[in-house]
Amino acid sequence: MIVRKRCVKNENGLAKGKEYGCNMEGNLLVVHGGGPTAVLNASLYGVIREAQENPDIQKIYGAIGGSEAILAENFLDMGALEDEKIERLLQTPGTAIGSSRFPLEQDQYEAMVDIFKKNNIKYVLFNGGNGSMDTCGKVSKVCEGEGIYVVGIPKTMDNDISIIDHAPGFPSAAKYIATVTKEVGADVKSLPIHVCVIEAMGRNAGWITAASALARKNPGDAPHLIYLPERNFNEEEFLEDVKKLYDELGGVVVVVSEGLRNEKGESIVPPIFKTDRAVYYGDVSAYLAELVIKKLGIKARSEKPGLCGRTSMLLQSKVDREEAILVGREAVKAAVDGRTGVMVGIKRKAGEAYGIETPLIPIEEVMLNERVMPENYINERGNDITGQFVRWCRPLIDGDLPEMVSFKDEMEQTLKSRI
Repeated sequence: MIVRKRCVKNENGLAKGKEYGCNMEGNLLVVHGGGPTAVLNASLYGVIREAQENPDIQKIYGAIGGSEAILAENFLDMGALEDEKIERLLQTPGTAIGSSRFPLEQDQYEAMVDIFKKNNIKYVLFNGGNGSMDTCGKVSKVCEGEGIYVVGIPKTMDNDISIIDHAPGFPSAAKYIATVTKEVGADVKSLPIHVCVIEAMGRNAGWITAASALARKNPGDAPHLIYLPERNFNEEEFLEDVKKLYDELGGVVVVVSEGLRNEKGESIVPPIFKTDRAVYYGDVSAYLAELVIKKLGIKARSEKPGLCGRTSMLLQSKVDREEAILVGREAVKAAVDGRTGVMVGIKRKAGEAYGIETPLIPIEEVMLNERVMPENYINERGNDITGQFVRWCRPLIDGDLPEMVSFKDEMEQTLKSRI
């Protein structure tokens, strides 16, 4: 039987300090989970820099390969890395320490406690999305009273973590899809002879798909239609919308979510492969482009940026990077202050000027709670978003996208003079 010394806490769940038998000096471990983003390494940078400045933290470990690495004790001492390498994290996409979607059982959670103690790890930070916050909550539960403090750092390009205003990773993904849509729109406008369907990531939540609307500057700009998974998809209405716009503009750009579902709640494309844990579907954009060709006799093509938009450093949002660093730093501060079973949140400040606060949120309120687009962000027909969403989203991508030159007025004047 293993007897563990328990740490005294006050009524707020904070460790009372060394005088109460809680030695706060120890090592820190950071773990990445789920899909990478353009700023996941920026949060890692924030963790390392804050930990280096804190005398209570001795070694700064990174779990090499996600939660599975904890059980294998695959830890990298990141505090010993050259300063130049640490600085390069800010320009490195993906995750420098690896990630995973490793399913954990209760006995594995319990085994982690002794692994942490063996390696003198007193601070454990989980950086990830809904699944990672679920893991964070379960690890914090088994570590209760053990002098081990577990804190979550939000991350997901899908922006589907509940409670918070937005998640690090989303602003860069939003900037990417908006830029791609703007560029495709320029292509289609130049040669308006077909329909282009762009497929965005986000199976259950339409945040990224909706962000394509930031590409618009003037009436008639792409995207001309936007379809989100929060609304049942109606093929007949889709074909009506496309035909009407094609007759009016000649070229149409449609942005759709990979998770579009019909009125039965089923994917509009059939599954192509199934496993015990997942179902894989065909491309929604390819299906809809083929539908346009078959039903309307209009030339159509599909585009699927996919992973290109998940970790694009070229279009990384500065706001995203700075906030990712901030939540990494705040997680270290929270853990060293004796907070556990919490996630660092992002709350938008009131007022016209954009700014955020970083409250600590009980992890139970976050675990596997998915946040979808609210109704007031989607138009009545379900083929576009509202101005409310655009106003909410625009500050996250550093303002407007780069301007594109247009000689529309000059061209129209030239044509009139020829009549």
